[in-house]
Amino acid sequence: MSEELTDRIMQKAKEYEKEVTQFLRDIVAIPSYSGEEKEVVDRIAEEMRKVGFDEVKTDGLGNIFGRIGSGKTIIAMDAHIDVVGVGDRTQWKYDPFKGKLEDGVVYGRGAGDQKAGMASMVYAGKIIKDLHLEGDYTLYVVGSVMEEACDGLPWQYIVKESGLRPDYVVITEPTNLNIYCGHRGRIEVKIRTKGRSAHAAMPEMGDNAIYKMAKIVLGIEKLNNELKPDPFLGKGTAVVSQIFFKSPSENAVADECTIHIDRRLTKGETKETAIAEFKKIINEAGVEAEILEQTYDGLAYTGNKYSSEKYFRTWVMDEDSDIVQSAVRTYKALFKSDPKIDKWNFSTNGVATAGLFGIPTVGFGPANEIYAHGPDDQAPVEHLVKAAAFYAYFPQVVS
Repeated sequence: MSEELTDRIMQKAKEYEKEVTQFLRDIVAIPSYSGEEKEVVDRIAEEMRKVGFDEVKTDGLGNIFGRIGSGKTIIAMDAHIDVVGVGDRTQWKYDPFKGKLEDGVVYGRGAGDQKAGMASMVYAGKIIKDLHLEGDYTLYVVGSVMEEACDGLPWQYIVKESGLRPDYVVITEPTNLNIYCGHRGRIEVKIRTKGRSAHAAMPEMGDNAIYKMAKIVLGIEKLNNELKPDPFLGKGTAVVSQIFFKSPSENAVADECTIHIDRRLTKGETKETAIAEFKKIINEAGVEAEILEQTYDGLAYTGNKYSSEKYFRTWVMDEDSDIVQSAVRTYKALFKSDPKIDKWNFSTNGVATAGLFGIPTVGFGPANEIYAHGPDDQAPVEHLVKAAAFYAYFPQVVS
């Protein structure tokens, strides 16, 4: 590929700075909680048609697809378009649903996580059309729903129900314009102990389920401290994040206790290894307890229901893999420098594309992940421009 072409792509991306920024501001201003994304989907569809996508459609879950081309290699670029809640509004400097532009940065809930990726992808499509960059590839720009509620769920639906299985996937979650090639997975489980209630004035007459659980909780804490790190992904973690109990009254021995565990999984750790760890902890605690694997049951804005086990697979792409090296070549050609290769701290739809389905997946996104889910959620305009150029050029390199 010529330097002249990459210069033209960068120039086009800069020409559309005002438009891509306004589009991001528009979609940030639309609240789109998981299962409530219809209004933002409609706005994205409007912009996709405006800039000239060949086809714009939604599936039964409400994911939106913008297609360019009909060539052999199928490339999907994904941005989830749902957002988490606002939390304490007093902590926000700007209204979370105004899409405030200040000193070259767009602020608001979902600005960085991750509507910036969506905005840049749509204008990458405009660049492809303007410069006639279509080739022997089919590009799908995907706005996925319900990811914040259950990462990977929309892509389970896309592959299993909608019938789209790309050859390559780009996850546009925030990477601070670095190239990311994996992250830890996780499993969520509950553990339940049962006892026998009695009056609190006579606790010896009962069997306290909370006391039984206390031994298990200490075992989970010990497990977390003993987990071994992976050189790239780091160590897994085990956290008791919630605790529940049942008791006839405040003055009675609890007859049931349940904890919720978030177990982050590094490379080499799986659902099976984690469950084995929990069984060992229960055995060493010398109590009877039940391990309850968890399922997410989601209701989409379309009215359709879809479920997923709460097991999110670890994934890592080798730095020498075709997709990572294609991302590296794209970066070098456009930005005239070497990229940083890294990983996310949090989880993405890659748990499905790469972790479950084995589809080559790489991450490149505008904004910095450190602002995700916080009251400073933001995306620099400069990042929008550079990401749009990257997404426009990448299909030329990987296909």
